[in-house]
Amino acid sequence: MRIGGIEAGGTKFVCGYGTIDGTIEHMTSFATGNPEETCRQVIEYFTEHPVDAIGIGAFGPVDVKEHSPSYGTILETPKTAWRQFPLLSTLKQALGLPMKLDTDVNCAALGEARFSTETDRPNSLIYITVGTGIGGGAYIENRLIHGLLHPEMGHITVQRHPHDTYGGCCPIHHDCLEGLASGPAIEGRYHTLAQMLPEEHPAWSLQAYYLGQMTANLLLTLSPERIIFGGGVMKQPALLPLILEETDKRLHGYLQLPKPLNEIVTKPSFDGLSGLMGAIALGADALKEQGAAQ
Repeated sequence: MRIGGIEAGGTKFVCGYGTIDGTIEHMTSFATGNPEETCRQVIEYFTEHPVDAIGIGAFGPVDVKEHSPSYGTILETPKTAWRQFPLLSTLKQALGLPMKLDTDVNCAALGEARFSTETDRPNSLIYITVGTGIGGGAYIENRLIHGLLHPEMGHITVQRHPHDTYGGCCPIHHDCLEGLASGPAIEGRYHTLAQMLPEEHPAWSLQAYYLGQMTANLLLTLSPERIIFGGGVMKQPALLPLILEETDKRLHGYLQLPKPLNEIVTKPSFDGLSGLMGAIALGADALKEQGAAQ
């Protein structure tokens, strides 16, 4: 049995397939263009590499309500060409396969939760990606959280650093967390890419100031067993320890944690593959649900 997965990101699409145990057998990627051209490439890939079902982790906001008439439609995304584009129905009509869709970060959370080792498998975790944007997916008590729509953790309000004069880059909220701590925010504030900044640059302490607020708030509100930080900005080795310091300072000993903070707040287990693995898991669920319905 071969299960397909699509990690539909705002910058690039990753298509691949694997087995229900999370083993990825093949994958490819291409830049996210306009909807028609991008979907054409996806359809070509799965025509050349037939699968039994497909799971999709999509950038958002996106309608993730399975009984909604617009399930799988991209909503008011900053990528204007994609607004109101019916991603799921377009691919389902072209390929005729069982499919399920969720957010890209929810899929990453699902991949981390489902394919962690038996002895280390949490029943609640949050996956945060810090890159072109900031997003968060929540897997609580063995299920993905949607609520009214789905979590938009990158758009929470954080306390601004008293010496930070940058106005923020979010086109909707300006100085929300994403507006102050995403990759484009670093570039806007320092006029260079994040990967060009050395480990000792003050940018990383400022990043930790904002991301540590988020981490403390998540521990206080959702109480997950694990918070995982992924995304391009997190490739700076100095950043996660600084986030841990800021989180600890903000918690101020209030939570009696059952293990050290650095075992709760971690980097991903699967080296950038969590999202695709979660999409494959979602595809396996789609196939299982279709079988149960027949």
